[in-house]
Amino acid sequence: MTVSRLRSRLGASVFERVAGSEGAERRERIHSAPGPRWFDEDRPIRRVHADASMFVGGLRALLLQSLHPLAMAGVNAHSGYRGDPWGRLQRTSYFLAVTTFGTAVDAAETVRRIRAVHEHVAGTAPDGRAYAATDPRLLRWVHIAEIDSFLRAHQRYGERPLDAQGRDGYVADTARVARELGVLEPPESEDELGEQLRQYRPELRGTPEARSTARFLLLEPPLPLAARAPYAGLAAAAVALLPRWARLPLRLPYLPVTEATLVRLSGQTVTAGIRWVMSAPSGQEHPAQQEHPSQQEHTARG
Repeated sequence: MTVSRLRSRLGASVFERVAGSEGAERRERIHSAPGPRWFDEDRPIRRVHADASMFVGGLRALLLQSLHPLAMAGVNAHSGYRGDPWGRLQRTSYFLAVTTFGTAVDAAETVRRIRAVHEHVAGTAPDGRAYAATDPRLLRWVHIAEIDSFLRAHQRYGERPLDAQGRDGYVADTARVARELGVLEPPESEDELGEQLRQYRPELRGTPEARSTARFLLLEPPLPLAARAPYAGLAAAAVALLPRWARLPLRLPYLPVTEATLVRLSGQTVTAGIRWVMSAPSGQEHPAQQEHPSQQEHTARG
């Protein structure tokens, strides 16, 4: 088999896994349907969400989001991420793709459906507190943990990292989507993002459910044997991007020398490989342009 054919086959395989059986049809509509978009082609959100670094950012987002006990309770009770992880991934990925690249009409309709699902996501956490997916504060936590993860992964592993203006622009772009979902006062700049993350820290805990999720994501992914090594590289890169205060509650190690050398090199190699196979001449695009991983969105955006 020639290198070009192997590249195309690998790209198609990754795309199908992330986008699902309807991926090609959805991709065509997202990118080709006429009409205005929420974001112009030069906006930072398009650069970030079209890059292979989203794979690392998505894993980091899942780990970070799990530290909020109410968010974690909702995921455990309503997402079904263990029973159908690929289906949840594909639906979450579609949300990211259509709101970033799709028409304004399709983006608004997708958000409307998600908000309708939110109305039915409620319950009681193991600590006795009530939770609801419509809670604006909980929605904002999911949002800021996600975009902080995507942005940090892009700056570390993205093909074209953003400058300070671009980083502020990315946060502002994602605030548009957050408001549509019901988030109140989402951050509009990188500094505001950091401040809001600090404000949530007193609410975060390493619950048994959060640690179980971390084990599942990092050590027990439903992948064929051949994909385990590349995934391990992505997982290690995601953990290395977590702040130290987020690791202890999840019982994740902190190995600064290893992370600055071997883990970074591994993350760069795997993301570059994904970028290469997904830009194959067959026409397949990077999965982030069609659909891509993140989570708690596992609860609501699926």
